[in-house]
Amino acid sequence: MSQTLGQPIAQPLTTLSEDEEMFRASVREFAEGELRPRVEEMDERGKLDPALIKQCFDLGLMGIETPEEYGGAGANFFTAIIGVEELSRVDPSVGVLVDVQNTLVNNAIIRWGNAEQKKKYLTELASRKVGAYALSEASSGSDAFALATRAVEDGDHYILNGRKLWITNGNEAEIFIIFANANPEAGYRGITAFIVEKSFEGFSVGKKENKLGIRASSTTELILEDCRVPKENVLGEVGRGYKVSIETLNEGRIG
Repeated sequence: MSQTLGQPIAQPLTTLSEDEEMFRASVREFAEGELRPRVEEMDERGKLDPALIKQCFDLGLMGIETPEEYGGAGANFFTAIIGVEELSRVDPSVGVLVDVQNTLVNNAIIRWGNAEQKKKYLTELASRKVGAYALSEASSGSDAFALATRAVEDGDHYILNGRKLWITNGNEAEIFIIFANANPEAGYRGITAFIVEKSFEGFSVGKKENKLGIRASSTTELILEDCRVPKENVLGEVGRGYKVSIETLNEGRIG
């Protein structure tokens, strides 16, 4: 820290620590050596190379902020953004994959998940499973207070019905954070977040958008038709999903 007229001056924000510089260099090397040769083909096909996704897991890029006890790197949000930036320099499709995984999906479970949810889902998301974050709908965009998707209590499950649009990682994901209103009469205070697995009854992935850019990143519709979600998969508390959405989107939008 330097000084001017006896007053300490903090280093500029563009100054990275030694660990951050090393991380940036390693991601840049991966992006240039492994990602760049695949960019054109993935863009033409409109599909990420599964082998490249596996490499992202192997390098720890899919669990940057995830605590080490769950198989993650235990780093901070700034480090995650360094990784997203370096990947996006070469191909924003891969940058988006890593961004959604870290700043939206992992972040939501880190902040709001209980011990059992963290142990199960953070471990899988850090090692082998892609995640997606499903808030947007045809009539609401990213307005968390205007959801048409409904969740109805049914014994030890909730039954979800609705459609989500423009969901990044929709084709690759196996774990989804899905928002639905469990009490429409309460307005936004009925919105609830659920952890939904691709294998759950009543869940399916719909149309994939044919985009002009960031083509290798899948953007899809999700269809919930009497989708049965165990009550233990409520993320946070019933009626607190609006808080989950606001707090996670604050980070996700930076990416």
